[in-house]
Amino acid sequence: MIRRATSATDQPAIDRAARIALKTIAFCSAVALALLARPASAAELAILRNGFSIRHEHRLVMGTTTRLYLAADDSSFTDVPTEEITGYEKDLSLPVPPEPLARSVPLESSKSGSAKPAPPLNQVVDIASAQYHLDPDLVNSVIHAESGFNSHAVSPKGARGLMQLMPDTANHLGVNDVFDPQSNVTGGSRYLRELLERYNFDLVKALAAYNAGPERVEQYRGVPPFRETRNYVARIVHEYNTKKIAEEKAAKQKQVAAKQVPAQKPTKTTNPAHGTSKPVGPTIAADSAP
Repeated sequence: MIRRATSATDQPAIDRAARIALKTIAFCSAVALALLARPASAAELAILRNGFSIRHEHRLVMGTTTRLYLAADDSSFTDVPTEEITGYEKDLSLPVPPEPLARSVPLESSKSGSAKPAPPLNQVVDIASAQYHLDPDLVNSVIHAESGFNSHAVSPKGARGLMQLMPDTANHLGVNDVFDPQSNVTGGSRYLRELLERYNFDLVKALAAYNAGPERVEQYRGVPPFRETRNYVARIVHEYNTKKIAEEKAAKQKQVAAKQVPAQKPTKTTNPAHGTSKPVGPTIAADSAP
């Protein structure tokens, strides 16, 4: 092969090509380092002591608290006590594809570009409780025992969401998205109301049926002899009663405080338009007392 000698006019082009090659190598190296530095995004399951699992994209351990990021963009997360997590497992289930925007956002909202924010959980509970004539404190106690207020909780048996609805139960209740707090709490409240009516508003039997199933309650004519169910019922009843006792105590304290405030005689004051009137301290204090 005959090679042509490099002339002086070719040297600038060669130098330019070398610089471009070096920049390309540097850019590719930077991208590779950035990808390696990112936390692993493979979904995992955090296994909790109570038997539940929380699906998350990645996590951050902050001493006694572990933050589980539920979305890849870190827009949603939940904090769990580190001691409550017994281990982690790879999530081998197929990811749920996101629903089309047209199904979750009304047409008017999509046109205006402003989606309605999700209501806070206490408002969701209040609405569902009023709809099915339940005490919000009771619904909150059930949510606490079922999922620890984690809307993404999944039990080993397949129950999901805040009130841990099984797939068959969710279908019966018309709950399409068990991980949506509003749909889950509405369906769970409806189911709890149905159980209360079924057992003549016997709260203990209704809670036992919510945990173990109505067929077990009827089989044993009461709370089944399962440690999990008995602890479940006892925990909710204790928490609910504690709330009610605290409310009654606070109401009595208000009544006592109201009786201790002496009634004040009307005090004659000058017309405020004259600029010489003064507020009467005790009268204002009595009016502002709860």
